[in-house]
Amino acid sequence: MKKQFFETEKHGFYGTYYENPKGSDCAMIGLFGDDPNDFMAKCGAKWLHKNGVNVLCMSPGKKNYSHVNYPLERIETAIQWLMSNGNRKVGIMGMSTAGMDAIVAASYFPDITLTFGLTASDFVWQGFEQGNKDGCKEWPVPGTSTLSWKGKPLAYMPFVYEHPVYWQKVEEETKGSGDIERSTCLFIDSEKAREHTEEEMIKVENIKGRLFLVGADDDSFWEAGKYIRRMDQRLKERPHTCQYEALVYEHGTHFVLPESLLRKALPVGLKFVLRFIFKAAKEYPNECEATRKDIDKRLSVALKEWREE
Repeated sequence: MKKQFFETEKHGFYGTYYENPKGSDCAMIGLFGDDPNDFMAKCGAKWLHKNGVNVLCMSPGKKNYSHVNYPLERIETAIQWLMSNGNRKVGIMGMSTAGMDAIVAASYFPDITLTFGLTASDFVWQGFEQGNKDGCKEWPVPGTSTLSWKGKPLAYMPFVYEHPVYWQKVEEETKGSGDIERSTCLFIDSEKAREHTEEEMIKVENIKGRLFLVGADDDSFWEAGKYIRRMDQRLKERPHTCQYEALVYEHGTHFVLPESLLRKALPVGLKFVLRFIFKAAKEYPNECEATRKDIDKRLSVALKEWREE
């Protein structure tokens, strides 16, 4: 794949542009993991290429999945570059924490006209870092948000647990669960501790074009289905111009990715591998696969229609 690399210090954002070998005048910003050059990002780029678009993969930094006051201006700068370099349309696709990033960005920047928010929350989180600290792989950073705008942290839901209890709770919930990681307690307990403020809720009603919110009720990381239903209700109650689909599946795990995208990562033995990662994938392998295939079909159709508009 033809690539073009971007550095924050020089270009205003960190990312890699994967130009579609067949040519395209539409581009998707892909938020797929901790680095725009890692294996998962390349698989995401290939799937989007198959669907006829150019791809700009982005992350906060090199091999960095920490989210501490990540400036939305970087995504704004990336949009401007894309539209100044042969793309008449820009969309965004994010999964997991980056699913939240994707819909927040789309709510700020009207030039984004196709948004895929996979397992996205409907609120902004407190900032967190990943690595190794006192034997913990992840910890919340006091006084920070996951995202910032104009030099100020966005309003966020504070986690009720501080370091090191935060990670200890994750380990406690994960032990014996059958999932590689469970962290729903962080979100459930934090929501119980205080009601969300309106300021920290994502203004999905401001999103333009087409919006797809995708999640499963058996998500082991957080209550994705619940958050999507709340966004659905918010859109029903507020004026908006986007055409949206709120897709909540009974089974699908945290990996509610298109089936053919995951097949690029694991061409053989996908269902077998997933059963060791998620309990639901072991107990409901066929249902989870059906979910991924349905997502694949819906998002592929959406990309085709968007390109042809």
